[in-house]
This record gives sequence, C-alpha cells and structure tokens, in this order.
Amino acid sequence: MEPSVAVVILNWNGQTFLERFLPSVVKTAYNNLQIIVADNASTDHSIAFLAQHYPAIKVIVNDKNYGFAAGYNKALTKIEADYFVLLNSDVEVPSNWIEPVIALMQSDVTIAAAQPKIKWQQNKSMFEYAGAAGGFIDSYGFTFCRGRIFDEVETDQQQYNSNMPVFWASGAALFIKSKAWKEVGGLDADLFAHMEEIDLCWRLKNKGYQVVCCTDAEVYHLGGGTLNAGSPFKNYLNFRNNLIIMQKNLPFGEACIKIFIRLWFDLAAWFQFALKGNFAFAFSINKAHAHFFGAFFKTAKKRKGVLKPLNTHQGVFKGSIVFKYFLGAKKWFSEIV
Repeated sequence: MEPSVAVVILNWNGQTFLERFLPSVVKTAYNNLQIIVADNASTDHSIAFLAQHYPAIKVIVNDKNYGFAAGYNKALTKIEADYFVLLNSDVEVPSNWIEPVIALMQSDVTIAAAQPKIKWQQNKSMFEYAGAAGGFIDSYGFTFCRGRIFDEVETDQQQYNSNMPVFWASGAALFIKSKAWKEVGGLDADLFAHMEEIDLCWRLKNKGYQVVCCTDAEVYHLGGGTLNAGSPFKNYLNFRNNLIIMQKNLPFGEACIKIFIRLWFDLAAWFQFALKGNFAFAFSINKAHAHFFGAFFKTAKKRKGVLKPLNTHQGVFKGSIVFKYFLGAKKWFSEIV
C-alpha cells in the first residue's frame, strides 16, 4: 500500500490563491492522500469559500495568525500521515507531482525531507526563486539554490535534472517524513517566517538525515504571496533568521567566528542600501541585529544534540558565494558548484 500523504496548505487571507491553485491540488493522482487547509485566522472569505466549493477538504482553523512556522506546528499536531507535504497556497501542481518524490524518499531510510523542482508559475520555463532545483548554503551561511543565486534566476534547460542531496528543501513544497518532523520538533516558531525550513533541514542533517531534491517531479510557484521581495519586513526576517539559525546549528567555536564575519557582511549590505536611498531596508538590518542580540541567550538554549561543522554536510559550497557572485561575476550555479 502507498504511504499515506497529507498535503497541508497554510492559508492567511488567501482566498484568491485558493480559488486559483487549489483545483490543481485536488486533481493530484495519488491514492492514499488527504488535502487539508490550515487557516491562520483569515479575515477574508477563505473559510466560506472552502465550505461552499470544497466541502470534502478538511479545514483546521487557528485562533490567530501564528505565521508560517507556528501555524504549521499547530496544524500538524492534528494530522496523522506517514508524510507531510507543506505546500504554499500559491503553488500550481501537475497531477503526478507526489509519487516520484515519495518513491525517492521511500528508497532510503536516511532521507527525511525533500522537494520537487520548483519553477515559476508565470513563466514555466524558468526556475523559481524560492527553491529552484534544491537549496545550498555557503561556508558563511548565505543560502542559494541550484538554479538561483541571489536575484539571478536561470532558465530550466534540464541542466539540473538529477535527483541529489541538497542542504535544504524549500518550504514552498516541502515533503517530510512525519516521524522525522516529530523527532526534531517541527519548525522553530520564533522564526515566524522565512528560513524556518532551512533551520529544520539543518537540524535534520545534524541528526544524520539527508535532504534531497527530486527533479523527477516539478511544481509551479507564483511567489511573493505573503511578503514580496520589496518588503522591509521580509528583509528584516531574512537577516535576523540567518543569524539565529547559524547560532542554533553550528558548533560553538565555528558559530562565534562565522557570526562575527556575517556581521561585517551585513554592514556592507547596510551601506549598499543606504547609498541607494533604501533607508527602510538599511534600518531593517539594524532591527534584525537588535533582535538577534536581544534573543541571544534564548537562542543559545536551543542548541541541542551534536552540532556538526558546516562543511561536513552535503549541499555546502566551501567558499563564499558573495565573493564568487559579486567579485568573480559568476551568476549561474553551474559556474560555481
């Protein structure tokens, strides 16, 4: 019998996305499947829309907007399945998007999490920013993707059509074994949103699990449904959360050195924003640092288990992606890794 799969869509005031993309999810060709919408206290007509048009879909209603991380944590305590799939509400899927990923994960007990290839819904010949063909990280904690480095996104010409271990799987379409989810305690609710899936994958890898990208399957992500790239709040979350996950998951000595280096990188970014007149973005970095240091001891208590050196993991570029991209003018993943 096929493993049971629960596709869980977290929704917050996303009726327009549900109207547009839920029909494709409902047409998924996988027998042992349940589709669930977890609603973060929406104030639009999402719940009424689901009740009228999709009465067979289970809806879990949270009492307030808990953000991506805590919203999923609360919802998944109420769901039983062998596999959880965390799917953004702005993702279109083909009918056969689940079976190849589950087959790959079933083939190896050490694979705990995975993602399909993620392409841009508005131009399906291109990769999508949030995931592309699998997530990587450099030696200083900067994240990028096979098919996307910083804001440079590649056209998919099947150049990355291989199933392979990566460092992180995108939260836009994250497959995870429920046993592994429970073992590491799900997502870190304090991150609220952005990079919480990277932290989750990092904790899994510190426990000896693998994270993979299955390019035998693909989905189409619209992107920017909750916070777009021009949001200072998103910028704040990215800078803050990047420091937090480094503190949580690196061995003590390595964390001290690399966080110190990252603060200098962040200072350079601050000057870049300020010189361009993007003062809201520059201030968001100040705010991110203030929060990071204010929560330093709280974060320190989350350092659990054996924390392995970053460069011992699969999916790590042993160098600086910043130097390669900005100084070496290397724009494509294939030129760097």
